[in-house]
Amino acid sequence: MPRILLPTPLRPYAGGEPSVAVAGETVAEALENLVGRYESLRRHLYDERGELRSFVNVYKNEEDVRYLQRGATPLSDADSLSIIPSIAGGAPAPPSAPPGASLSNEEIRRYSRHLIMPEVGMEGQKKLKAARVLAIGTGGLGSPLALYLAAAGVGTIGLVDFDVVDDSNLQRQILFGAGDVGRSKLAAAKERLSGVNPHVEIVTYEERLTSDNALEIFRDFDIVADGTDNFPTRYLVNDACVLTGKPNVYASIFRFEGQASVFWARKGPCYRCLYAEPPPAGLVPSCAEGGVLGILPGLLGVVQATETIKLVLGSGEPLIGRLLLVDALSMRFRELKLRKNPDCVVCGPHPTVTKLVDYEAFCGVEQDASGAGTGVPEISVEELATLRDRREDFVLVDVREPHEFQICAFPESVKIPLGTLPENVNRLSTADAIVVHCKTGGRSARAVQFLREAGFRKVRNLAGGINRWAERIDPSMPRY
Repeated sequence: MPRILLPTPLRPYAGGEPSVAVAGETVAEALENLVGRYESLRRHLYDERGELRSFVNVYKNEEDVRYLQRGATPLSDADSLSIIPSIAGGAPAPPSAPPGASLSNEEIRRYSRHLIMPEVGMEGQKKLKAARVLAIGTGGLGSPLALYLAAAGVGTIGLVDFDVVDDSNLQRQILFGAGDVGRSKLAAAKERLSGVNPHVEIVTYEERLTSDNALEIFRDFDIVADGTDNFPTRYLVNDACVLTGKPNVYASIFRFEGQASVFWARKGPCYRCLYAEPPPAGLVPSCAEGGVLGILPGLLGVVQATETIKLVLGSGEPLIGRLLLVDALSMRFRELKLRKNPDCVVCGPHPTVTKLVDYEAFCGVEQDASGAGTGVPEISVEELATLRDRREDFVLVDVREPHEFQICAFPESVKIPLGTLPENVNRLSTADAIVVHCKTGGRSARAVQFLREAGFRKVRNLAGGINRWAERIDPSMPRY
């Protein structure tokens, strides 16, 4: 039977299995048999009309079925299907070093291992010195990216970020140390990168990237590297790159898995060719909810740095038209072909997106990271404390993953991980008042929405989750 390969975000809805053998003579039959076996997968793969969601791509072996026969694409027992959901980026580099470019004796000593490589040499190192690369974000991906670009001698590195260093960043954001906690990320990053290479100019933009400032910022750079962790900014970066003609060196990460590509509309597909639309807000978990192996962004950030340097040098074969998939748990690398979508709304021959739009609205994001504003009934941690103190009659439901229960938990909670809620809903009664919580409120908001659709009316989401409880009510409880 054909085998369907499942990415990490979908495995909790399929019994944790990384792959499933299913019967089916066509792609549509195989997928229908998959969701028939694992009903929880249906809402992640199909919309209300029963059509495959636009942010879910299906590949037969290495080919996108959209460019084969879509659902009617035939399958044999030897075939495999890969489900590739989105996970929750000018001017070309100059063909030769700019006139008058030179390297000092100190720079020649510093870059000597480059200079003796025929693929780089003096000419290539001068290209790197003249290059201007913009990194969006200085987090897990941006840290190794910026460090290696600085060490390699990229002359001007732009950094866009507006956050401060938190101790939870230190597990993966190698630009920062314990002494930087509470500091501006850009101030700490500039200091670190200047220490790595004082010959590099660091240009900082301590502001949120928006539709109002993106084109102005992008204008002065040759290449943009997307290290963002949210869909609104990712689509903004893509569209701004298409409109300014810049290559977008892209990567994304989740738990043990990552993706990387180079989206450059002048030479191949853009990000919207792969994912025309974002997933509904909250459907795809963020790294803050799902976690990420601290080493993984280092691996993908180095891929981004490598692709960026190849573009500057004009050497090798960039990841244009190719999607690199990384599974660090099995240490396997796969590659899928990407095609330019002739109907793409931003890079196609008849674009309808000719200016930057409101990407928060486009992605349906109207809530903060805690899940506030999701439209589901909420209860504050202060109100929950009152209910517990008065010993009022209600059921507290924890929808986090089992390994999270070991970090901290309410002893009286009913523990039902979100992915198993549909088959465990009979453990709850519609007659009870129910409070649902997770880490920060996002997953529990989805659980409340599911329960309300299932007929539960006295159910509320704990705003801010157990982290907010630890922050405001019980400081002895660990936050994570």
